[in-house]
Amino acid sequence: MTQFLETLAQYRQLVWQTIQPTLNTPIPGISELENQAILDFHWQLISDYPLRGGKYFRPSWLLLTLQALGGTLESGLTTAAAMEISENWLLIHDDFEDGSEQRRGKPALHRLYSPELAINAGDSLHLVMWHILRQNFDQLPGALALRVQDEFYRMLMRTALGQTAEIQFYQANRTDLREEDIFYIMDGKTGYYTLAGPMRLGAILAVPDTAHLQGEILPKLDALGKVLGRAFQITDDLLDLTSDFSGLKAQIGNDIYEGKRTIMLMHLLQHASPTHRAELLAILQKPRPQKTPAEVAQVLAWMDAYGSLAHGQALAQQFAAQARQQFHACTFFMPGTATDALAAGIEFIVNRTH
Repeated sequence: MTQFLETLAQYRQLVWQTIQPTLNTPIPGISELENQAILDFHWQLISDYPLRGGKYFRPSWLLLTLQALGGTLESGLTTAAAMEISENWLLIHDDFEDGSEQRRGKPALHRLYSPELAINAGDSLHLVMWHILRQNFDQLPGALALRVQDEFYRMLMRTALGQTAEIQFYQANRTDLREEDIFYIMDGKTGYYTLAGPMRLGAILAVPDTAHLQGEILPKLDALGKVLGRAFQITDDLLDLTSDFSGLKAQIGNDIYEGKRTIMLMHLLQHASPTHRAELLAILQKPRPQKTPAEVAQVLAWMDAYGSLAHGQALAQQFAAQARQQFHACTFFMPGTATDALAAGIEFIVNRTH
């Protein structure tokens, strides 16, 4: 666990060196002398989430895959930087859409400033992401840079689709969801965006043989990302219910406040007594500001009593076991430090405490 965190820290430093120069660059057609105060404030907003740091899991996962397939670290730093920036603008938008209070130990951007300024900052970071990706056309063969850009579109559209489903389920106050419905969200927002997408990008950058890439490597990475993504997300949802993320999170059970449809919530709805289910439905119908800490604590107690937390833990371990099998089936990974780090990353995903 500690060793993998050290790996993430090393890659974070490398990727940050690529990101940092993009966070205060001249804006075409704008003179810095016109209104320096507005320009400075604009970049302050844009840089806020990137400056808060984070684990840098996704760009690191991309770079480790690239190296495990024989590619050079340098060839992937630009794409990894764009990957990290994509997470930051998505988080700004997600935090507003979910009504989140905090992000990385500080108030969410829409709480710190305003919803309008936060959304505009997210939009601006989105533009920075594409600007970074444009640099690939100066560093890589044009056809390869275009394939990376196409993969970004594919990955982000899958993520947006998953977000549509999650928001729609919440707004409709769906209480009849099956586990397959929850997996549908996970497979786009986590399985593809967090795992398969970064691995696919690393593979695209590393493997020049298109037939081998399309015929064996990408399908196996998709399969690995799917089951590992489910393990990742269920673990994340369990931690939301049980962990303060080493003091970085002010509230336990944030997903309950937000009404997020998780595996544990759906299990509870299916197994609670008629009386408790009616009480639970009444809590779920309330908007976030009207839910009390006592109500959230009660939902957590029910999840424990009815085995919902244990069910989630069992599912996470089941998918983790499948992920280990899928990883061993990826015989195209070369023996070495990067492949060892990917294996350690799988254990980190399913055993982490924050």
